[in-house]
Amino acid sequence: MKNSNNSIKDADFIQSVERGLLIIQAFSNEKPTLTVSEAAKITNLSRPTVRRVLLTLESLGYAESADGHFSLTARVLSLGYAYLSSKNIWEIAHPHMRDLVEQTGESTSISVLNGNEIVYVARIPTKRIMMIALDVGSRLPAYATSMGQVLLANLSPSELENYFTDAHFTSFTDRTVSSKLELTERLTQIKNDGWAFVEQQLEEGLSSLAAPIRNNEGKVVAAINISSHANRINREIVNDKFLPLLLTTAEKISTDLSKSHRIVRL
Repeated sequence: MKNSNNSIKDADFIQSVERGLLIIQAFSNEKPTLTVSEAAKITNLSRPTVRRVLLTLESLGYAESADGHFSLTARVLSLGYAYLSSKNIWEIAHPHMRDLVEQTGESTSISVLNGNEIVYVARIPTKRIMMIALDVGSRLPAYATSMGQVLLANLSPSELENYFTDAHFTSFTDRTVSSKLELTERLTQIKNDGWAFVEQQLEEGLSSLAAPIRNNEGKVVAAINISSHANRINREIVNDKFLPLLLTTAEKISTDLSKSHRIVRL
């Protein structure tokens, strides 16, 4: 699980914390409830270890059980809320995101890079129904998304090489980036352009446009996008309308982030 940018000495690494987080992350939309054996298989931890962690989570109110099946409780959301409130993301970005939705009529989201995936940290959806269900906390493969490609394009050479070490390419559609060479070429273009437009790479009928958000040091710390059904966001609309609005919104959020002493990196 040690995929953070921060390395520490082994003596300072608390393995029980790692195990607790691994078990929390074992639950998913496909596996909302788990037995001790199932959680042990997913996490590659021993059954006694998993049992103790689950019982501890239950005692603390983060899990509940019935007939040997454990599930997470709503209290787990407090962990994500602690992140959002400490970074002040919603308070800063929401007014600008709301304006962008009103101007475009499309959904907008902000995400950060976490390992090989992007994690949604803010989102304002429209009432239009999309096939893919997204909300704050949703995770998607970075290489197949506009925000992910923007974030990858702004990594340092060493960070990008570390990404490719663990990256696995799955073709979600016939347009999905499917190789290191193809993605590298795209990232070079995105870095030069300052934005990314992804057409139906993650899901048929879903396209999105993304731009970087920077901190006070000019470092890209997040990405913001406009996502829509493919028939409502073609290249002509991108160039004539959506791109100028998105770049302006990203700049406004970046400016406000720079003014906030509470945010160093997201």
